[in-house]
Amino acid sequence: MTQQPLRGVTSLRFNQDQSCFCCAMETGVRIYNVEPLMEKGHLVLIWDDAREGKDSKDKLVLEFTFTKPVLAVRMRHEKIVIVLRNRIYVYSFPDNPRKLFEFDTRDNPKGLCDLCPSLEKQLLVFPGHKCGSLQLVDLASTKPGTSSAPFTINAHQSDVACVSLNQPGTVVASASQKGTLIRLFDTQSKEKLVELRRGTDPATLYCINFSHDSSFLCASSDKGTVHIFALKDTRLNRRSALARVGKVGPMIGQYVDSQWSLASFTVPAESACICAFGRNTSKNVNSVIAICVDGTFHKYVFTPDGNCNREAFDVYLDICDDDDF
Repeated sequence: MTQQPLRGVTSLRFNQDQSCFCCAMETGVRIYNVEPLMEKGHLVLIWDDAREGKDSKDKLVLEFTFTKPVLAVRMRHEKIVIVLRNRIYVYSFPDNPRKLFEFDTRDNPKGLCDLCPSLEKQLLVFPGHKCGSLQLVDLASTKPGTSSAPFTINAHQSDVACVSLNQPGTVVASASQKGTLIRLFDTQSKEKLVELRRGTDPATLYCINFSHDSSFLCASSDKGTVHIFALKDTRLNRRSALARVGKVGPMIGQYVDSQWSLASFTVPAESACICAFGRNTSKNVNSVIAICVDGTFHKYVFTPDGNCNREAFDVYLDICDDDDF
């Protein structure tokens, strides 16, 4: 997120199963449960070289030091991935960490990277060397210390701006800096599965997330709109009215072939947000959660026919008194 922080919030991110989210602030880190919305705890990081003189419980447990800024960190139960601007490191974790892999990347100022949480598939995805491409590495089949090349997907014509894996690691979704299209690819065959259209005006995408069963996908951007797309039954997605015209030119044809969101809702446009799917309330009703840097929590429910209504609103920063923090 590139917007100026509001209320001291500098970063937001969901955990791997989207049941919690982490709120990084200028004064520390808070962790919240999503449903029900409640604070699970908070953490204040204090760097003090004198910690060696403290009790063992206060000592630093694990530390990685790099000569360049760390832009992102991703974790599995047995690995930790550290993203720098032009390089990605993979270490064993948490006992006796050792470096397993090291990958050079294209200039990656946002620290884009995603790591599959599945026990069956240890897939890592990050921007490739070629503009608009994605590199995928199966960490389970790659031998530590080897330089086997990741396989590449040519996803976009401009630089990748957002990337996400579904939970089984079978599908990867990405958007470019233009932010009008989201493309989904099969991680095994590298074939494009579907093209989803967020809109026609350029936008900066903040977040892309799959539902737990990969039936739906949601995306948020600086337009202040969260879009929801159907993946399992793409007939639910809206189509351009031109799709009924018949044969059209190649440029218009690309526009017509795209699928538009089946539902959407708005949050304050000046406030960056992340989005994810909540618990299903019934077979035909699903929900999407949006967490904004202005401290607000939004929950919307939607149905397969595109109806979308707000079910809950709260200010998560007010749940815990600042004096307690």
